[in-house]
Amino acid sequence: MGFHPTESVVMVALHGERGRFGGRLRLGLPQDEREWPEVAEQLADCLVKNSTRRGARPDAIVLFFCQDPREGERPCAVMERLRPLAQRLRVACGELDVPVVEALCVSAGRWWSYCGPEAAGGPSEGEELPPAGSTAMAATAAYVGLPAPGSLRDLEVRLKPAERHRRQEIALDIASAELLPRMLDPEGGEDQEELVRKRTLTLARAALERFRAAPPISDPESGDRRDDKLLGEDEAAAIILGLQDREARDRAAEWMEPAQADAALRLWRALARRCAGPYGDHAAAPLTLAGWVAWSSGDDAEARVALGMALDREPHYTFARLLHHSVNEGLDPELLRRCLRQERRKRVVAATTARRGPAGRAGRGPGRRSPGDRRVRTRR
Repeated sequence: MGFHPTESVVMVALHGERGRFGGRLRLGLPQDEREWPEVAEQLADCLVKNSTRRGARPDAIVLFFCQDPREGERPCAVMERLRPLAQRLRVACGELDVPVVEALCVSAGRWWSYCGPEAAGGPSEGEELPPAGSTAMAATAAYVGLPAPGSLRDLEVRLKPAERHRRQEIALDIASAELLPRMLDPEGGEDQEELVRKRTLTLARAALERFRAAPPISDPESGDRRDDKLLGEDEAAAIILGLQDREARDRAAEWMEPAQADAALRLWRALARRCAGPYGDHAAAPLTLAGWVAWSSGDDAEARVALGMALDREPHYTFARLLHHSVNEGLDPELLRRCLRQERRKRVVAATTARRGPAGRAGRGPGRRSPGDRRVRTRR
């Protein structure tokens, strides 16, 4: 999955006699136990149908339930608490004629099986997980230079506010009072919308250049703290509000080329971290942009996390839904990159044509002038 899941149920489809890994599905563990029956049926149906649509119905399924103990709770109690959900998922998969060959609970560095003969013997201390980086696969990844995967929590913390940011909320209040009437005024016309759009992109582009000038720091926490200092409250508020406009957001999505991608991803993360308190749902735009740039750069793990967080805040956010579906379907981001490049070219051509003025009757330049209408020409 590209990260260690936390507070999650993970399903993995297996194919063939050797158990080749197929489709994977992750969902945050439902907090309300009354939702478990419906969630179990939906998860089983989703994995089997999507795998079949891709050309191969699963021969078996493996389940993982990942959750750390609550305060004062023992890890084995987590296993027992999640047992009913595991049983419902096993039944739901069985009703679709796909057996669950293993179901594991992972908590506090230990694991338990819900399927083994010892599963019915009551709670035990479980088995200890191997140390991080000690497996053959981890050693191979390190040898070829692949970074060690972080946890889901590590990825999420980079994309959400650590705490309420009162000064940022005040700046967002002021920006809302100034910009929203101009963005929503039906009598303002397209000119007002375009002015706000241009201001948003001018501010965002200036911030992007600052982020490009400040090289990335290898330690994520230190890097995020440094990036947070590169954005002022008023500036961040104006950009966040401006990105609620679909066209401004789509133009900002064009900053996905290799020379810009790293700085753009850091900028979108920093803006998402500013969307605190009553402005939490405004994070959908920067989170979606972060997910897009991550996917475009080959980081499917962060893309899934960022887009999932965007949909948590705005479940019907169309751009995030389309991107999330595309990532999960394994599509090539180059298709969208081409579309964005084409839109940029169209806009540049239209702006150039507008500056030059309309063509003459022959369609190749200025119309013919009368002999008395002479002007001094200058070379350009």
